[in-house]
Amino acid sequence: MKMPPVDNAILQNRPALIRQIKAILPDECVIVDEAALRAYETDALTAYRQRPMLVALPETTAQVADVLKLCSRLKIKVVPRGAGTSLSGGALPLADGIVLGLGKFNKILDVDFDNRCVVAQSGVTNLAISEAVNHRGFYYAPDPSSQIVCTIGGNVSANSGGVHCLKYGLTTNNIMGIEMVTMTGEILRIGGKYLDPAGYDLLGIITGSEGLLGVITEVTVRIIQQAQTARAMLLGFPSNEAAGECVAGIISSGIIPAGVEMMDEFAIKASEDYCHAGYPVDCPALVIVELDGQEGEVTELIGQVREIAENCQVVSIQVSETEAERQRIWAGRKAAFPALGDISPDYYCMDGVIPRRKLPQVLTRIREMSDQYGLRVANVFHAGDGNLHPLILFDASNPGELQKVEEFGADILRLCVEVGGVLTGEHGVGVEKRDLMHTMFDEQDLQQQQRLKCVFDPDGGLNPGKVFPTLRRCAELGKLHVHKGNIPFPDIPRF
Repeated sequence: MKMPPVDNAILQNRPALIRQIKAILPDECVIVDEAALRAYETDALTAYRQRPMLVALPETTAQVADVLKLCSRLKIKVVPRGAGTSLSGGALPLADGIVLGLGKFNKILDVDFDNRCVVAQSGVTNLAISEAVNHRGFYYAPDPSSQIVCTIGGNVSANSGGVHCLKYGLTTNNIMGIEMVTMTGEILRIGGKYLDPAGYDLLGIITGSEGLLGVITEVTVRIIQQAQTARAMLLGFPSNEAAGECVAGIISSGIIPAGVEMMDEFAIKASEDYCHAGYPVDCPALVIVELDGQEGEVTELIGQVREIAENCQVVSIQVSETEAERQRIWAGRKAAFPALGDISPDYYCMDGVIPRRKLPQVLTRIREMSDQYGLRVANVFHAGDGNLHPLILFDASNPGELQKVEEFGADILRLCVEVGGVLTGEHGVGVEKRDLMHTMFDEQDLQQQQRLKCVFDPDGGLNPGKVFPTLRRCAELGKLHVHKGNIPFPDIPRF
């Protein structure tokens, strides 16, 4: 994996940089000790590690702006970091750069039930937002598996989804505004406590931008009211293909469940051993379907889903009758990722998206590739929106096995694109999928995306080495710069 070349002159000037950063931040907010820096040398993609020059932990937006102004002037690269839960290497540091951590931005600033929104600093965890409004029967819908630790700022950067994104949308569908600081230290406020602002959808551009455009310091999110009734169905199938057919049948019938998840036999057995959720371990595949709404509506939909499942060779059906039973069904799914640690020393979690109708075909092909590579795969994923999470099981202590795993993973992602899907649904591109971008975009597409980065970050100092397989100077692409929230556009010739 190639990263931007290291600037040795900057490394030699590290002591001076530390002094200047400490002139902006309190001493305890600047980490320079080699042992302490180890905590920041990787994110959740632990196959890659790099110790940064230093870590800055600002406490205010003004401090973020001052640090970025300094780094912009000195040509110091900056890697923004939330909780470090990125599975694509999005927060991988640079040897000649600093990590700008947002861990101290951990306050909920406003809970506004009248406008059904919450204003939170970017370091607030995803789950904390729902907990802050639960007493009034509200919650924040996107719920990634890491919601207990992942931050709302990181969710915006990766456009995170979760179990309930099928019905309630991804992060981009649930945020209303942000505060962001550009690399030059300009503080932008985009959107707010209102719907559909006029002009270009800059909020849509920034969501999913993986820290390449600016440092997010504040987010306004939409909260929704909890449904009157929510019930979960646990459906067992004789094969992954039959389970995939059921998922496709549910969606094509016009039913929109709150969530549809799927697990294969590896994940089922590991999860059941781990948390004893009552899963049938003799089933090769399980589908969890959650239906919510008015009680009569949910009862009717359960009957329809049952009929679809019976036409797809279902071998077992459990339907929650109480909230405790619903939580039990979900407990097994939520525990699936950590549970796999009991059956394999390591696993590599992929993130590709495919058309739902291609689920049976793709799952069959993944099983064939598993035999080809001699590596087991556990499938745990958001089946309702086709967001696959194949987990390749391996042992990193075996020489050459990690490389084989990465080749296998790359083949899975190429397959996703080949059948009409995309490289990522919620984990982001980062460094993991960066060199596969050409399988999805041609050179002109990538250059247009890089031009957009140049508008916000003309010198390319923010999170370099991520997303784009070929680095270019903005001067090669037509340099523009955002100023006071406005993007200048060249004159359009009249005809």
